[in-house]
Amino acid sequence: MSQNNFEQIFATGETNDELAEYFIGQSYRAPLVDGTVPVANITFEPGCRNNWHIHHGDNGAGDQILLCTAGSGWYQAEGEEAVSLEPGSAISIPAGLKHWHGAKADSWFSHLAFITPGEGVRNEWLEPVTDEEYGQLPS
Repeated sequence: MSQNNFEQIFATGETNDELAEYFIGQSYRAPLVDGTVPVANITFEPGCRNNWHIHHGDNGAGDQILLCTAGSGWYQAEGEEAVSLEPGSAISIPAGLKHWHGAKADSWFSHLAFITPGEGVRNEWLEPVTDEEYGQLPS
């Protein structure tokens, strides 16, 4: 794994084989905290992004928080412009919102991911972010 000038403060982890079918490109997952509020560091190789997806939960559960820790990436909610993510960027994603996130084409990217725990928490994986959609993002 070549990460030219990519420095992060958390471990990269192992290849994210469990969810590989929902990603274009290679991602890595490093669980950091297990328990009531699990936290993982997710690292994306350049150009890697996850499919459109929705986090679900009941009674206030299922919200996601992304904290960018290294590199440069994208977050996009359905019907909205993509948001550039740099170290220190924070995104709050309410349960039920269709979205995707991943690395920019020329940069590694890492974020911490949190999901509000509770009843009915689950992911609904949807269609990939196509090369055409991704290619329209600013460089």
